[in-house]
Amino acid sequence: MDERKTLFVDLILPVPIRNLFTYRVPYELNEAISIGQRVIVPFGKNKRITGIISTIHETAPSAYQAKYLEFILDDEPILSDHQLAFWNWISSYYLAPIGDIMAAALPANFKLASETKVLIHPDFDGVETSDAQEQLILETLAHREQVDLKELSEILGIKNIQVLIKRMIEKRLIITHEEINQRYTPKTKTFIRINPSHYEDKLSSILEELNSRASSQNQMKALLRIMQLLPIHGIEQEYLEKKLLLSHEISPSTLASLEKKGIITQEKLRIDRVGAAMEGNAEFPVLSSNQDTALRAIEEAWENTDITLLHGVTGSGKTEIYIHLIQSYLDLGKQILLLIPEIALTTQLIHRLEKYFGKQIGVYHSKFNQNERVEIWNKVHANHPNEFRVIIGARSSIFLPFQDLGLVIVDEEHESSYKQHDPSPRYHGRDASIYLAKMFNAKVLLGSATPSLESFQNTLDHKYGYVRLDARFGDIKMPEILIANTQKETASKSMTSHFSSLLLEHMTKALGDKEQVILFQNRRGYTPYWSCEICGWIPKCDACDVSLTYHKHVNLLKCHYCGYTNAPMGSCGACGSHKLKMQGFGTEKIEDELEKVFPDAKIARMDLDTTRSKHAYSELITRFENREIDVLIGTQMLSKGLDFDNVSLVGILDADHLLNRPDFRAYERGFQLMTQVAGRAGRKNKRGKVVIQTKQPDHWVLQLVSSHDTLQFIKNELIERKNFNYPPFSKLIIITLKHADENLLNRASQDLAMHLKSALKERVLGPEFPIVKRIQNQYQKEIKIKYEKSLSDKKIKEHLMALLTNFYEMVSYKAIKVNIDVDAY
Repeated sequence: MDERKTLFVDLILPVPIRNLFTYRVPYELNEAISIGQRVIVPFGKNKRITGIISTIHETAPSAYQAKYLEFILDDEPILSDHQLAFWNWISSYYLAPIGDIMAAALPANFKLASETKVLIHPDFDGVETSDAQEQLILETLAHREQVDLKELSEILGIKNIQVLIKRMIEKRLIITHEEINQRYTPKTKTFIRINPSHYEDKLSSILEELNSRASSQNQMKALLRIMQLLPIHGIEQEYLEKKLLLSHEISPSTLASLEKKGIITQEKLRIDRVGAAMEGNAEFPVLSSNQDTALRAIEEAWENTDITLLHGVTGSGKTEIYIHLIQSYLDLGKQILLLIPEIALTTQLIHRLEKYFGKQIGVYHSKFNQNERVEIWNKVHANHPNEFRVIIGARSSIFLPFQDLGLVIVDEEHESSYKQHDPSPRYHGRDASIYLAKMFNAKVLLGSATPSLESFQNTLDHKYGYVRLDARFGDIKMPEILIANTQKETASKSMTSHFSSLLLEHMTKALGDKEQVILFQNRRGYTPYWSCEICGWIPKCDACDVSLTYHKHVNLLKCHYCGYTNAPMGSCGACGSHKLKMQGFGTEKIEDELEKVFPDAKIARMDLDTTRSKHAYSELITRFENREIDVLIGTQMLSKGLDFDNVSLVGILDADHLLNRPDFRAYERGFQLMTQVAGRAGRKNKRGKVVIQTKQPDHWVLQLVSSHDTLQFIKNELIERKNFNYPPFSKLIIITLKHADENLLNRASQDLAMHLKSALKERVLGPEFPIVKRIQNQYQKEIKIKYEKSLSDKKIKEHLMALLTNFYEMVSYKAIKVNIDVDAY
């Protein structure tokens, strides 16, 4: 590139703006710039932020004078052409500002800005650095604890502070404030190791010495057992997990005595950071004839189409098929992405896959801190031949810098949690991963026991292949599903609290047989709301039009939308009556009431309130797997593919709540949730049971859940969707307008809807208030565009964006926030 040419770059900046920003390149940097590099640029008043070079050209902007790019952060681009094209597709398809894509896709440590706060790294040993600028920053932080980059820039008198900060982060001298909030505690286990200085000849004399003393007989037996187990279970034939030795009746005191004598050492080793730390050497699972047939059918389907739906009933062993497919693509030298809907699923899945793939497994999701996310980003970007070849991740892992992606597996493809709602970009992880795979000519496998109607319709339209796996592994029968009529039991007074006699009868038997129980209630908290028995008053959030949920463990009324809390009141806020009654029940109340019915049972709860910390999911799951918990109560996270060998009974406490929501997907989601939760019962050598509590025992959806007839449900629901022209037979965009002034919002939403209807006619619905009219003091109005799939998606979106541009030209509308949700869920 000519050093004297006047070059300009269009940058993606992490701000919610749809346009790119043009900057001028200093002559001396002409040779150094490349598309996909990060650069530091001035932005706004006295601010400097990180941008990504999207294009390089020689055309100056006409509307403003371009500022100079100040510094290049990378020697090599951190984004590939594939990634930039992928970002642009997400921005275009989901109508999201390209800056929002950057903010969502890049780890925070890649986006240093003037407002970024830093503090001394907790692992810093205090040794002075030879660099004067670094030392000045460390001394400043020693007195101030944390300082933003703008102030550090002023203290040092240099503009490009980000470059220095990047270097200090890499040296682990400092850490960002965001990262310290997500400080990672490495997962460790205690391992036993024979002291390396004791070679075989020396061990013989040690054994003789232990054997000669009556008081050391247990130590001798323990040492012999360690020597026996090391070749079989030892990691690199050197380390044995302490837990394994304890299971062989070697006491902790015996191990402590051996350690005191210097014969063994006990060490805590990190077994998991962003991937498995142990080599995978387990023999591959042997497939059943049904699984093998399905595997062959998937490979045959891929000869005609790149996307195949694997419809396998719960417990059919889809994971074992995934394992064989992953290995076949590893043999081809390809990278693999395994998408899962929830972080909760990673614990079990990682442990299962690391046995086979070891360090080739990498995990990526939002609860990892920034250093970990940068680490895995760099390994994937480097296309390392032996590490992180298989990425297990939630929806955000689609943004990793894959170089040679060969296979994408989307597990539980029907899950609504693949759809990002807030903030922007509001993309669908499953659908975006299919586009990503297309860019690499990779194959896609969608797996589910309850396929989404969209995916199933694509198989009927011959866009996807279809493979059915309709038998459980080991020929275990599908669970027996019993329906408890709560209306009838309430009338006959046979209910105990919120539990039917049918459910309690089967719980008593299961617990008596030392088996485990799962209870599903898709509401957290103690009670959904309180109400006055005299006037009907209900305490509501001050900032949202929603009732407050009572949480007994903290004795507070909470808003689940904005986080507002209030102490429980002793009297009605309207009439002053003291007759306040708790209405409904959540997981917390179920736990409380169940402890009264089964006082000796060990009961635990899995919901958002009990799993906020990073390792809370895995700790609960591990305790349940180890049978330290008898009854696990939870919300929908219990439905997402977890496998427990000893669960014989599942109770669904309120099926009516699932089916009676004002949403065209209510039946689909209700059927999926109940079927998936029911699938947790009876996984090993025994048929499980499921008790569904409902006031509508003859409801057609419940009847099909009972008979495990997923195909009939899909057939019925597709007819309904087609009759009313809802997805998957149409496309749906929801435009949400928000403002604190209800009157202004009404005028603006009517105005926008009127202009939309002038071109799209009856395809535009609304504006209407959603179920919750006001959140965080912002009123909301929704406009829906429901249009035929045969229409030009591109033209409709272009028309919408042109109207929004005109909309914001009205001065009075500029403060109104507009969110666009494409393919709304």
